[in-house]
Amino acid sequence: MYRQGDVLIMPVAEAALPPGTEGLPQLPRDARGRLVLALGEVTGHAHAVVGPGTLMRETGPFAVSYLHLPDGGRVVHEEHAAIPLPKGWYRVVRQREYVPGAVRVVAD
Repeated sequence: MYRQGDVLIMPVAEAALPPGTEGLPQLPRDARGRLVLALGEVTGHAHAVVGPGTLMRETGPFAVSYLHLPDGGRVVHEEHAAIPLPKGWYRVVRQREYVPGAVRVVAD
């Protein structure tokens, strides 16, 4: 497993992917050519992946993303060290926090 700030990245064997994963909507790359896993609402910084690959995301407020890196890649952020990722599939989850009466995704 890999963690960078409020983003958890877990390797997933291709055979263990949920049915329909490859049919999920693909997210576009940002203006810098990165796959953005999470964008900081406060700072504008991003947890992003550089390198070839695709990022697919379920819908909903606590949506899980699936990242496919056919050649590997790196997770980058303006305030964290880069994390190299080997080729493969990953499940990407944003950290959640409890606030009185609700659960929400952690704001960066």
